[in-house]
Amino acid sequence: MPRIAIVTGASSGLGREFVRLIDSGVAGQVDEIWGIGRRAERLEALVRIAKTPVRAFCFDLGVLDSFDVIEEALAKTEGAEVTLLINCAGSGSFGRFGEQSSTSASDMAAILVRAPVELTYRALPYLVPGSSIINISSVAAFMPQPDLAVYAAAKRFVLDFSRALAVELEGTGITVCAVCPKPMRTGFFDAPGDIETAARITRALGFEKVERVARKALKAASRGRDLCIPAPEMRAYYAAAHVLPYRALIALQRKIGTIT
Repeated sequence: MPRIAIVTGASSGLGREFVRLIDSGVAGQVDEIWGIGRRAERLEALVRIAKTPVRAFCFDLGVLDSFDVIEEALAKTEGAEVTLLINCAGSGSFGRFGEQSSTSASDMAAILVRAPVELTYRALPYLVPGSSIINISSVAAFMPQPDLAVYAAAKRFVLDFSRALAVELEGTGITVCAVCPKPMRTGFFDAPGDIETAARITRALGFEKVERVARKALKAASRGRDLCIPAPEMRAYYAAAHVLPYRALIALQRKIGTIT
């Protein structure tokens, strides 16, 4: 019975780091890693360099048929057990909602909302006691974010979906962890939309190291935690978002420079 780890966004950034750590044994015994991404050459590089067998799936998770491919592959793998599912594929654009392209919002919704829901639903029958689902949310999920309106709302969905699913799966031995990192130096910032807004937010918040976030996420999942906020100051922000009025938080964000 092959023990499979499925990682989306595996061709770069945080997803690639998850693959590297899983391959090094940080997540326990895994017989196969299924890496899903859009960059064929980077996925092929993972296949070549990983010690663990990597099965590459090169497609866009914004296309609904992609999930049928994964579901069929699982059904054809005798005795398949998904021990780790990491929904890490990202998409985002900074700037005012009305000034973004006509497809920007729907693209974000497809990758950030529909993709983790679809993949979780297709993989869930193959999860076993001891399996974990890790869904990458964001500190942007803690409150509605001007200039990141759709992205923040989508990440809030991921946060709420993950924690609710964690409760539903209590008693099964399957855990679900939502991870809320700060900005990281990944391909997310290669085409951020409003560059000035992106620069302002990252100057105010700073960057987290991709390796640290991935390690913290895997550790939190192994301990059965349903929420992982890697940066200590963001844990304080999360607490504040639950007690302060929204307008007070907006005023605070204007003061530190994340919004204008």
